[in-house]
Amino acid sequence: MLKQFDMKKNYFSLSLWLLLFYLCSCNNSNTGTTTQNEANAAPEVKAVFINGDSIHYIDIGKGDPIVLVHGVMGDYRTWETQTDVFSRNHRVIVYSLRYGYPNKQTLDSTADYSLSQNTKDLIILIKALKLEPVHLVGHSSGAFATLITTIEHPELVRSLTLAEPPVMSLLKNVPGGDTLEKNFWKAVFPAIELFKNNDDEKAAEIFVHAVMDDSQYFAKHPQRMREIIMANTAQLKGSILYPKTVFPPVSCNDLKKIKTPVLLVEGDQSPLFLTSIIDELERCLGNKEKATLPHTSHGLEYENPAEFNKVVLGFIDKN
Repeated sequence: MLKQFDMKKNYFSLSLWLLLFYLCSCNNSNTGTTTQNEANAAPEVKAVFINGDSIHYIDIGKGDPIVLVHGVMGDYRTWETQTDVFSRNHRVIVYSLRYGYPNKQTLDSTADYSLSQNTKDLIILIKALKLEPVHLVGHSSGAFATLITTIEHPELVRSLTLAEPPVMSLLKNVPGGDTLEKNFWKAVFPAIELFKNNDDEKAAEIFVHAVMDDSQYFAKHPQRMREIIMANTAQLKGSILYPKTVFPPVSCNDLKKIKTPVLLVEGDQSPLFLTSIIDELERCLGNKEKATLPHTSHGLEYENPAEFNKVVLGFIDKN
């Protein structure tokens, strides 16, 4: 069993997202009705053909471009508490990774569910929309994709915000890091058989528990939110059922070569394996800042959106 687990330990993408209800202003005025209605209107969802597939995105606001990149079990709606705020003074592009809603890709044993594929898509998206250089903001496995993009194509990136990327290779430099990694995979392992048996909801619940270190995190949220999470299990399930490519290893020497300004964001209640990775990123990066969000676990941008928005926009506006 343990041997089978080691074969499955391919560093498949970490993350969870929970959709927060959109909070709109209800203030009315005699002169502001049209403007308010426009502000509350749902943004147009567009599509761009990238690496053989249509990828859906929204593109709102004007100014220096910001691209928001969600993690596994997310889609462009992950960032609803950021898009309006960020687009007041910036152009904001929020897209769904392949296998995320409303993209149409289906599970296929021959497909690539790896971080490398997500990174390729991000690079082509930036070029196709002529965004370079862009402010990249990534969460969890999405943050890992933005990190690899910055390492491989620094000319595309103006600033980089990393919200708890699961760069597991850095744990080897952390005292007790092997145990932290082993304990995480031990917690995730039951999800493998559940996904094989098409018990996707229970598998997602177990994965959420492992990532958030909270056994009630999934169950305590409204049914509608859980349904939206379940609409985005394909990439995680594909990573587990058809593992082909591990997360690319990133070393401290790789990080030291990055000249792009980097903001590291963590939650003060996040699991130790993620905050240990943030500490290692802080140690190895040169041009960096770090922010710790209070009363927050791994769901950074939706658990504490006000503080997340404040620190990220403050960093972007400096760069």
